[in-house]
Amino acid sequence: MRSRIIMSMLTGAILLASTVLGSGAARADAFPSSSSPSSASSPVEVPAEFGTDWHDPLTAAPPVVRPHAKSCQVTLAEAQFRDFTPYRGSYTPPDGCGDRWSKVVLRLDGKVKGRQFDRLGYLHVGGVEIFRTSTPEPSPDGIAWSVEKDVTRYADTFRSARDVEMLIGNVVDDTYTGVIDVKVTLTFYEGKPAATAPDRVLTLADGPVGTTLTTPRNSERVVAEVYATGSGGGCEEYWYLTVPATAPYSCRSDDGPYREVQVKVDGRLAGIAAPFPTVWTGGWSNPFLWYVIPGPRAFDIKPIEYDLTPFAGILNDGRAHRVEVSVVGVPEGQSGWSTPVNVLVWQDPGKTVVGGGLLTHEAGEVTDSTTYTPGTEHRVDTVGGHRLTVAGYLDTSHGRVRTTVTRALANTSAHRWTDGETVDGLDASWTDDESVTVDGRGPARTTRTHRTYTMNGTTTLGADDRLRTVLTLGDRADSVTTRNGRRTSWSRLDDTYRGDATFAVNVPRDQRHAVGTTSERYRLYGSGGYYDRRVTTVQGVLTEDHGGC
Repeated sequence: MRSRIIMSMLTGAILLASTVLGSGAARADAFPSSSSPSSASSPVEVPAEFGTDWHDPLTAAPPVVRPHAKSCQVTLAEAQFRDFTPYRGSYTPPDGCGDRWSKVVLRLDGKVKGRQFDRLGYLHVGGVEIFRTSTPEPSPDGIAWSVEKDVTRYADTFRSARDVEMLIGNVVDDTYTGVIDVKVTLTFYEGKPAATAPDRVLTLADGPVGTTLTTPRNSERVVAEVYATGSGGGCEEYWYLTVPATAPYSCRSDDGPYREVQVKVDGRLAGIAAPFPTVWTGGWSNPFLWYVIPGPRAFDIKPIEYDLTPFAGILNDGRAHRVEVSVVGVPEGQSGWSTPVNVLVWQDPGKTVVGGGLLTHEAGEVTDSTTYTPGTEHRVDTVGGHRLTVAGYLDTSHGRVRTTVTRALANTSAHRWTDGETVDGLDASWTDDESVTVDGRGPARTTRTHRTYTMNGTTTLGADDRLRTVLTLGDRADSVTTRNGRRTSWSRLDDTYRGDATFAVNVPRDQRHAVGTTSERYRLYGSGGYYDRRVTTVQGVLTEDHGGC
């Protein structure tokens, strides 16, 4: 959280970053049935303040579950990033593991030393974005980190030779010396593909009327995923802190902080979602919060998913259809958002053409109320939300199938600050509720997902030029699937980060006398198993790594 004083001191020190030792999807079938590490029994020596080195970055997130099967590994990229020149290479399918796999796991291994900001990166294979990430900020002595991701859903992309492009945009000069050195591999496991894996992975094509999508004519399920990130060092990196133009604050937006990521098909609203309020590893003007434990999702940026199946009957006509992604609330002409799109398609093996149509389209008005209250402590209160219901049918080889998707968004926030922004605080929450009902193949199946994101913290710059940030972040999701009203599966995610760090500003790096305590607890449980892990650091030293039921 930058005040004008802090911004002048740490301009750009908040680009992007975070790390995950392993992040599996939050599905009931995707996490271990028991947790891994346990607390070390021996005491750990904790220094009085941060030194020139600290523990390598890690998270409490679960590792990707790997099957006991023959595997083959392919190196996707190996590069050192010093500037904004992308790495370009080629991918060839693995030799010896066939072309159907039970699982595909991506792993990034990175290292960097010296001084560097957090940076945002992407990895494309055949134009498909399979991974979006950010980097940790290094110690003078150097750090190493790793990220794992289940990328089985992109198996269709991996079955043929493809071009590879990767970029972690970076700046290296006399001051910022950290060269980001990474290697990315894919490991393929033989076995029967999961029934949930899509048949095709598509990207949007550029055309005279914008970006377009052409789906197979027998599509029976269509899901768009958007890797939406507000970034780039400007105010849209801190969109949740923006205030109306009438308020005296360093980041302003005419409509305040409400943001919503929308997908339109041929100009008609097809999907809405709340963006995740990612905090990168320079975030809230206090890198000491993130040196070891990043904020949720910072190293494995998850795409927003939109079930577009109600529009499949329209998309199946063999023509190119215009697909647009936009972010509500961004000031006109303001950059800072990236929204790459993949489209996952499941096909009907029993028909070459699946007809259908749109039955229901009910889009409410976006509600966005922002109230500024001046005073010794300035305050902006925001209440926003939106609701969308769409339904469509398809005449498949197994009969008529109707899909209904309802999504409801809500955001409340209270932002308070003093003149000069020497005290700057936010208490905010976002909810994204989704219901998908599929009726026509046996008993109706409904999946309801309730997502909640929270951010509560304050940065204070004292008269002694000591800056302190106290912050709690939450990433929670509850999902339940029912058939004829009876629960068939469920899962619950609760990922909570807490940090409290203080350091001296306006002094050389070795005179900051920084102290800080950070922790993360990641709990994921349900009909597929149970996982619970807690990690804690003090002055960059790992003091707790505990897992247990």
